[in-house]
Amino acid sequence: QVRLVESGGGLVQAGDSLKLSCVVSGSNLDWYAIGWLRQAPGKEREVVACVNSNGENTAYAASMEEKFTISRDNAKNTVYLQMNRLKSEDTAVYYCAAGIFHPTCGEPSGYDFWGQGTQVTVSS
Repeated sequence: QVRLVESGGGLVQAGDSLKLSCVVSGSNLDWYAIGWLRQAPGKEREVVACVNSNGENTAYAASMEEKFTISRDNAKNTVYLQMNRLKSEDTAVYYCAAGIFHPTCGEPSGYDFWGQGTQVTVSS
């Protein structure tokens, strides 16, 4: 069983930066890749980025790598998502989730364990 807890969301203005954190706990953590996903109002959940178990391999959804950076600190059991140059369309609930690493991060259905999400709101 894996538990994930996100933090760092909030209300920011367009153009601002924000860094999300995901603390991971449980058993066999070195088996799992961690992904960041988001769900905007009225839209389907989508993958943003993912990182493999040792933090050496990352992948991003199309256009996400321009503004977002995922990183992993296994000593702290924490995965981060640095978000820059935020726009109103980045407004969403951001989730971190654990699953098997996929070269393109796969689909949301491929993740086995989920956090509760953190709200990011970008005002224009």
